[in-house]
Amino acid sequence: MEGSIAFSNLDRDKILKKLAKEPYDLVVIGGGITGAGIALDASSRGLKTVLLEKRDFASGTSSKSTKLIHGGLRYLKQFDFWLVKEVGSERAIVHKLAPHLVIPEKMLLPLIEGGSYGKWLTSIGLKVYDILAQVTGDDKRQMLEKKEALKLEPLLPKKILNGAGYYAEYRTDDARLTLENIKTSLHYGTQVLNYAGVTDFIYENEKVAGVTLKDEVTGKEISIKSKYVINAAGPWVDELRSMNHSKKGKRLHLTKGVHLVFPKEKLPVRQSVYFDIPDGRMMFAIPRGKVTYIGTTDTNYNADKDHVTTDIADAIYLISAVNHMFPDINLELDDIISSWAGLRPLIHEEGKSASELSRKDEIFTSDTGLVSIAGGKLTGYRKMAERTVNRIAKQMEEDHEILLDPCITDKIPLCGSDFKKFKHVKKYIKLIFDRIQDSGFSEYDAWYLVTTYGKQTETVLEHYAALTNPDVHERMIRAEAQFAIAHEMVLNPMDFFIRRTGRLYFDIDSVRQYKDAVLDEFQKAFGYTDEQIVAFHKTLEEELEEHSNFSLDRD
Repeated sequence: MEGSIAFSNLDRDKILKKLAKEPYDLVVIGGGITGAGIALDASSRGLKTVLLEKRDFASGTSSKSTKLIHGGLRYLKQFDFWLVKEVGSERAIVHKLAPHLVIPEKMLLPLIEGGSYGKWLTSIGLKVYDILAQVTGDDKRQMLEKKEALKLEPLLPKKILNGAGYYAEYRTDDARLTLENIKTSLHYGTQVLNYAGVTDFIYENEKVAGVTLKDEVTGKEISIKSKYVINAAGPWVDELRSMNHSKKGKRLHLTKGVHLVFPKEKLPVRQSVYFDIPDGRMMFAIPRGKVTYIGTTDTNYNADKDHVTTDIADAIYLISAVNHMFPDINLELDDIISSWAGLRPLIHEEGKSASELSRKDEIFTSDTGLVSIAGGKLTGYRKMAERTVNRIAKQMEEDHEILLDPCITDKIPLCGSDFKKFKHVKKYIKLIFDRIQDSGFSEYDAWYLVTTYGKQTETVLEHYAALTNPDVHERMIRAEAQFAIAHEMVLNPMDFFIRRTGRLYFDIDSVRQYKDAVLDEFQKAFGYTDEQIVAFHKTLEEELEEHSNFSLDRD
């Protein structure tokens, strides 16, 4: 689905008036990957749908994962075959829907003395994994001898290495995957608004019949009438259930996951590695563009859900694990160039530690008809959405309304993609590079544009062609900002630098270099006052500091 349609906060007043005036079939609360998937599923089945997010899309869990669409190899150890089968199958489907955004990534699993995985069990496990996940062709697992493993990854520990498993996964940008699901749902009539927090529910005959939302920009409240409401608020699911006076069902158990980013030259792994930590857990090192990132932690979390940060202790833990696995690498806190920390909204199970909790999703329906979904994994978002909309379909059937058609999201390409296979993505990257290299752009720049925007790169380049700034990189980032303002519902520069482009994580120097140019584009488009621009500048500086400064004397 290639076409870019208008999707802008410049139309905010018009959207709010429409929401207040018209009745809807369904309101979805939560603009993360689960809510985005539900909105696309529901609207493509013919439901008149609204999606509301209290902050920016994907600003919670869905921009802070390990950014892998992976089959959950570790769930084989928990004998969770159903989960492995489902998410394994889903990887291939989501890759097909957006091959520019869900990119094949070979994964190396080192087998070390005293490690979690032995040779025989790994071979059997990966074979079972291939069967359950329906892996075919070159993606099928290989078992490597020590020499072969070292040839692929010379940084591995020669003294304790016994060999490796080698298998296929997919890497993504979770925030962009969320956004492209939302933008695709626009083609089916979904009304969408960010910075719109739900403050209460509307009831008729003791059943939920809509929501009250507060516009975070103006402070105004409006009511939206809707036959059904789905709560897909991730870590905030229980708050909404409490607001609905719902006591049925289990409660959430939040755990924190932290990732650190390093320049590629500091951790030059040649492909993704999934490796042992001395405490018995496993973690990833994943190369991406100019950087390599590592993660993740898995610790209980009970603090502020709206402000999750990476502690020095988190950083030391991850760095120690990398230095243990890669003896020729000696990472230090000063080597960190960026980081992110997020929450997993898992289902609480008595007596289980954070790492032992199931990643399965569950759906709860309250006495008032509020449907809530929690748990699950990024990879399984589409099936989670299908199950949740099926729950609404069942309610509609019981209420003697229309019968909903089955889910069709496995056949809907996401916005930005008309690629049939990943080889077509690679051809398009080369085509874009051929078009922009004479202006001074690198292969990385072409790769970044296509793996961020897909075929929407054409629209970004149209904006670029209309600009005349002498610095071509400044001109390109201004073009991206204009595209985001017109087609991606940004409201402030943080939306742009963090969730639309991932630059704060993967190209942090470009944020420092071009923040004033981007602030200028926002001021021109939205008419922000000089005082507002100063405030945005201050917030950006604070974000840069929080994500990248890990000196031991920081506040």
